[in-house]
Amino acid sequence: MAKYQPDILASGLDVVFCGINPALTAQADGYNFSSPTNRFWSVIHLAGFTDHRLAPSEERSLLQFGCGITAVVTRPTAEAREVSAREIRQALSSFEAKIHAVAPRMLAFLGKPAISVVLGTGAVNWGLQSATVAGSQTWVLPNPSGRNRRFTTEALVSAYAELHTYLATKRSR
Repeated sequence: MAKYQPDILASGLDVVFCGINPALTAQADGYNFSSPTNRFWSVIHLAGFTDHRLAPSEERSLLQFGCGITAVVTRPTAEAREVSAREIRQALSSFEAKIHAVAPRMLAFLGKPAISVVLGTGAVNWGLQSATVAGSQTWVLPNPSGRNRRFTTEALVSAYAELHTYLATKRSR
């Protein structure tokens, strides 16, 4: 088993994909999004972020594609709903310091619960947000977890491709 390091970060990335917290499977396997039911690696490839489908064990190579991974709360859980709004608020200071330090162009939250607490509002829509977090633009994407059955893989790819297109357009200006 690999030693688990949840943050895949470097300065100046195009996008950092941000979950609420790591899964217990990630901690056990040593890699983010390692559950066989999680669609993250397929979705980011099909949406254009990578030139091939990365395996969880290749997560560090995401940096070569201008992408990173982090979470608001560092405590792994079996389900994200085990993380309370209070725990998210308590983690905000260190989370924001971490994001300020690497300064990504976009912070893409995977799901609405964490960003709702971060922004202090329940009125969060999918896509680009008007508010910034820790100095970075923010975008909200559906969570690629296999438990999130409200979104098909095709719907996830479409949502993630919209972000990819937005970033490419901004990069070319």
